Amino acid sequence: MTSVATETAWLEQVKWDEQGLVPAIAQDAFSGMVLMFAWMDRAALAQTAASGQATYFSRSRGKLWRKGEESGHTQRVREIRLDCDNDVVLLKVEQAGGIACHTGRARCFFQKLENGRWLTTEPLLKDPGQIYK
Repeated sequence: MTSVATETAWLEQVKWDEQGLVPAIAQDAFSGMVLMFAWMDRAALAQTAASGQATYFSRSRGKLWRKGEESGHTQRVREIRLDCDNDVVLLKVEQAGGIACHTGRARCFFQKLENGRWLTTEPLLKDPGQIYK
């Protein structure tokens, strides 16, 4: 029988910051497109690994949130990776509905710096007012 300590030993290898958080990047498992950045605490990472659904920690709300719990735009996790310094998590995900950003775009990184200005380079796929009720 495997002990609980052994089952969660992998969590101890993550270098958590002073607040007990680690940066997490969500990447489309098929296209390689970076979809979003968020934070995870131990509970979020453990829940993500156990459920196969991306769960993050909201610093502003001070609680866990499963991606898509309100919008329906969930992230099915295909792989969880840890960087060489053990301080950044990469989730390779299948993005439901093709929208990862709360602004209604495919990804959060939709602004590009050109000539000293931020330009919006990604189309709005759905009005956020229709996503979040």
